[in-house]
Amino acid sequence: QVQLVESGGGLVQPGGSLRLSCAASGFTFSSYAMSWVRQAPGRGHEWVSDINSGGGNTYYADSVKGRFTISRDNAKNTLYLEMNSLKPEDTAVYYCVQDYGSHGGSWGQGTQVTVSS
Repeated sequence: QVQLVESGGGLVQPGGSLRLSCAASGFTFSSYAMSWVRQAPGRGHEWVSDINSGGGNTYYADSVKGRFTISRDNAKNTLYLEMNSLKPEDTAVYYCVQDYGSHGGSWGQGTQVTVSS
């Protein structure tokens, strides 16, 4: 079965950086596009970023473009999200999603990111 385990979340001050990881198993990781999606308190899910199966094509929401970088290591079955210049509005639970473009895909449990001074 598809299993996605996010890690790396925590408390960080505004302007700080954080790197999230997603360990994938139960499927051929290198064959699937992957995404990061977040949910802030009181808000719905917000798509953050996509990366294609090979890692050569990336896409970002306007709210994070220039600050976040999505990447993957197919040899390690791991997806990453490097977050820089963090803002309080980035506070959310961040989810790793397999094949988000296919009827929502499969989701991990999420990792909490809190940006606060």
